[in-house]
Parts: sequence; structure tokens; C-alpha cells
Amino acid sequence: MNNETVNPTASTGHEQRFELLVASITDYAIYMLDPEGHVSSWNAGAQRFKGYEPQDIIGSHFSRFYTDEDRAAGLPQLALRAARDEGRFEGEGWRVRKDGTRFWASVVIDPIRAPDGTLVGFAKITRDTTERMTAQEALRESEQRFRLLVQGVTDYALYMLSPQGLITNWNAGAQRIKGFSEDEVVGSHFSRFFTEEDRAAGLPELALQTARSTGRHESEGWRVRRDGSRFFAHAVLDAIRDEQGTLIGFAKITRDISEQRKAAESLEQTRNALFQAQKMEAIGQLTGGIAHDFNNLLAVLSSGIDILHAQQPGSTANRVLDSMRRAVERGALLTQQLLSFARQQPLAAATHQLNTLVGAFEPVLRRAGGPQVSFLFDLAPRLASVSVDEARFEATLLNLVVNARDAMPDGGTLALETRNVELAASQIGALPAGRYVCVTVRDTGTGMAPEVVARAFEPFFTTKPVGKGTGLGLSQVYGFIAQSGGDVVIETALGKGTSISLYLPAVEDAGPADAGLPPLRSERVLIAEDDKLVMAVACELFETMGYEVLTAPDGVAALRILERDSDIDVLFTDLMMPNGMTGLELARAARARHPGMKIIIASGYPQAALQHEEPGSAEFSFVGKPYRLADLARHLRATS
Repeated sequence: MNNETVNPTASTGHEQRFELLVASITDYAIYMLDPEGHVSSWNAGAQRFKGYEPQDIIGSHFSRFYTDEDRAAGLPQLALRAARDEGRFEGEGWRVRKDGTRFWASVVIDPIRAPDGTLVGFAKITRDTTERMTAQEALRESEQRFRLLVQGVTDYALYMLSPQGLITNWNAGAQRIKGFSEDEVVGSHFSRFFTEEDRAAGLPELALQTARSTGRHESEGWRVRRDGSRFFAHAVLDAIRDEQGTLIGFAKITRDISEQRKAAESLEQTRNALFQAQKMEAIGQLTGGIAHDFNNLLAVLSSGIDILHAQQPGSTANRVLDSMRRAVERGALLTQQLLSFARQQPLAAATHQLNTLVGAFEPVLRRAGGPQVSFLFDLAPRLASVSVDEARFEATLLNLVVNARDAMPDGGTLALETRNVELAASQIGALPAGRYVCVTVRDTGTGMAPEVVARAFEPFFTTKPVGKGTGLGLSQVYGFIAQSGGDVVIETALGKGTSISLYLPAVEDAGPADAGLPPLRSERVLIAEDDKLVMAVACELFETMGYEVLTAPDGVAALRILERDSDIDVLFTDLMMPNGMTGLELARAARARHPGMKIIIASGYPQAALQHEEPGSAEFSFVGKPYRLADLARHLRATS
């Protein structure tokens, strides 16, 4: 049997001390509620928070501390029910002081039960957390404003990376610039935006390493969009660390500067073109002056040789004089070349269709290229006319073909192209805006280094061995084209061949063609051919030379066209055609109706055999099959 007895006095003292402890707490409102929620005790903290004296509040229902809207929603009753049924209620919300002001409260309600489990009331602890809530709300609003700011920026890609370089967020600017939606990129590595060559070189890892060690990495380079296209980017990568200095990620800012880079490159090209033009102008003036003086000296020498030759007829000294004359003639040719570069050589300019000149000169160009060079001619149809010196233009083409051949010692492909182009102001050198004809000679040879290109048009500059070239070829080309109002552009790279493009101003067709050449105005040709494939080729050839083309499938249809249309300049017909009328019969009928019309008959038979079979056929011009552009051009020039 336990003889211990409980000292009622000690128990009472312990309860008094606990009551004093609770009553003296001022940071928490600690008070009791009866089972129905009426306040039954009130401590100093409750008085400080809520403004009520004990006598003002004890016996009142605790719901008076709630806002009107919370009371209307039944929150006080829900809190008591949760505490009673679940053993505890915890929550936060606005509460009302005696003076009507509000504060943000953190609330805990615990049920108090007797030893037999009977509910005798509730213990309620409330703390004023307004400052903490206000700070959190301010932080939330600040973060929200920052998110809105970042998302509102569309000129920059702004996003975050993890310490490993994984994308953690994505703004609207990033989506606009790079084309990816947020769902497509978050969680992936930012290296996906780099080009394959930059990834292979380890540039993404280098950027992270630099930003990690120095705090920042700034760079420019090509980046890749979602559709595979590239843009030139300026990128900044900043390391982000917490208060302890631990790296928590990176901030990435990227801007598309493709347009700025393009503008800067255009400005640099314009400056280079201006410098090149000024340099060539200065060299031209110097060269022209020297050539004029040299010509005067040669004139004196030439006259002296003539006098000596006349005074000593039959003399053995004449052999020496002949050698001197040949040297003077070579010197005179050299001065003509120099004057050509200096643009001081008069030009016999006339309006020409360059496809026609190229076609007529094609055999010479092929012979100059040699057997190891494969020629490709790509002549644009309906090419505009230009004003050029025909002989000098042919010499220019020959110069370029010979240079291309020499750049392909083991053979290769040489392409000659013509195109109509529309240029903006200063797009090519200092040429004004307008319509131009571009003639390009393209080879698959050794190419040129940049330092060679920079001097390519200078007189006497050559990379060929001694005795293999004078260095005047390209200088003559440049001088002639510049004097004709155009410009020359070289595109080349070592081991990748060279393209030299001649730009000449297009001119309006002015009257009939000169010297019997194919049309400078838009003349009309009627082609009679029953083979559709042959017809298509013939149409293409004549359109290339600038003709307006009419077609007929046989002689009968062609004759009907000639009967109703008298404004046809050329008849080009196949010899053998269906439906009872041969090409020769069509030619005779056309000649009877239009005596001035040019008529060309195409045939696979040798002309001698044809004349034997068809007496009188010699009055027409015959072209053998298969025919080329040069063949047609030659027959058109010769046909009256």
C-alpha cells in the first residue's frame, strides 16, 4: 500500500505559477473557450493583439474576432468542429481588433477534455504574423512583377540555367527569337542552340566554365533556331550564387543581332569598294600618263627606223632595223593594253545582245579552253541589251577563259553564264541602282588567296611563272568594263575555283541591229517543226537570242500563220514535215509572199546531197542537225 499523500497546497501553487506564466506572455494571445466557443480566459498577449480588456471580452463568442465575410462563411464553427473532431485546428487568416483594424493571424485551437473524455472547452493560441505575411506578399508581388517584366521582353531571350546548363525557365523573347515553346526546352541542355561545329569545339562547356570561374561570359556567334535556320547572336551568361556563395545557376541573355551584323558587313564592303575604286583610279591615272609618254617615245623610234630603212636599202643593217621595228610594235601593243586599263583607249561602243556575241564567239572560246576543259553555257533567255565595244568584249571573254584554263592544269569545268539582274545602289561597288546584264565565267580551278584577289586588277601583277603571263589580262578586263560603265566582281577561295562576274548597264533597245547581227530589238521568228522535243530546243535557242517565238506543227499551219501575220522576221523550218508540205516548199511559198524574210531550213542531210535531190534549194540557208546557238547566230548573220 502506497502511503504517499498528495499535498493540496503544492498543487495549487503549481497551477498559480502556470497561470502567471500564461498571463504574462505578450507575443501570443493565449485564452480559453468553453465548448460553445465563448471566451473564458484572457491573457496579456490577447489584450495587446486584439485591444480588449478581460472584462470587455470574457463571455463573448470568439467569432467576434473574425471578419464579416469569414463569419458569413461559417469559419468559426468550422474551426471548432475541426478541433473537436480531429483533435486540432490550425490556420491563418485576417482577424479584427477592437478598433476595427485587421491583422494577419496564425491560429491553433486544441480541444480540452476531462479524464473521462468529456469536452470541457478549447485552448486557443493566436499570433500576429502581419509583418511576415506582408513581407511574403511583397516578395510574391515583386517576383510576380519581375516575371511579368521578363515575360514582357520580346527583343531578348531571357532564361535561367541550372548549374549543369539545363534550362529551367523560358520567356516570350526566347520563344520569338529561337522558335521553341517553353514545354519544348525546359529541362534540356542549352547547348542545343549552338551549331554542330561549336558543340564539337566544346563552346557551350567553355561558356559555363568561364561564367562559373569569373562570374560572366560574353560572346557572339551563330545560333540555331527550331526550324534549323541560323541567326547571329550576342549572348551574356552570368553566374548566380546564394548568400553563402554557392552556385545555384546561370542567367542567360541572348539577342539576335543578325541585322546589325549584316549592316556592319555592308558598310565594310562599301568602304572596301570605295578604297578599291580609289586605288584603281590612282593606278589608272599613273598608268595612262606613263603609256602616253611611252607612246611618244615609240613614235620617235618608229619614225627613225623608217628613215634609216629608207636611207640604207638592201643594207645588212636592215635586219637589225626589222628587229627594232618588231620591238617597237610590241611596245605599241603594250601601251594599248595599258591605256585600256587606264580607260583612255577610245571604244567603238554599240548596242549588242551579249548572248549573240557569246554564241558567235563560242568556237574560239572552246578552242582557247583546250581539250581538257569541259564547257557549260547557261545563257538567260530574253537578255537585255548593253552598249559595248564588240571586239573588246570578245577579247575580255578570251582573257577570262584563258585564265580559267590556266587555273585548271589537270582539266575541269568552265561555265559561262548570262543573267539579267536588278541592283540596289552600291550593291556592287559604286554602281548606281538599276538594270544590269551580268556575264560570269566560273571555273573549278585552284582559286585565289585573299591577298592575290586584292591585287588581281593591278597592271603587271601575276602569279604565273616568268614568261607565262604579262599580268595585264585582268587589268584590261577591269579597264574595259569600268570604261563601259560597269564593274567586275571576283568570288574565289583556294581549292574551290573562281567566278569572275562582269556587270554592264542594260540599255533600251534602240532601233535595228547593226552589222547584220541577230536582233537588238524584239524580232519575231516562226518555227515550223513536228517533233515537240526539237521544237522546245529551237524555241529556247531563239528566245536566248531575244526573239519573240511563234510555232507551227507543220508547213500547212505555218503557211496559214504567214498569210494572216506579215510582221514575221525569220522563218526557221525543218526540211521533212508531215501533212503534204515539206520545209522547202514552205520556204518557197514564204519567199513568194515575204521577199525580205530571213529563211533558214534545218536538215540532217548534207547540203550537197540535198541540192542534188532538190534543185534550186541553194537559194536558202541550211543548218545541219544537230545545231547549236553559234550555228544559228552565224546563219542569221549571213542570211539576208
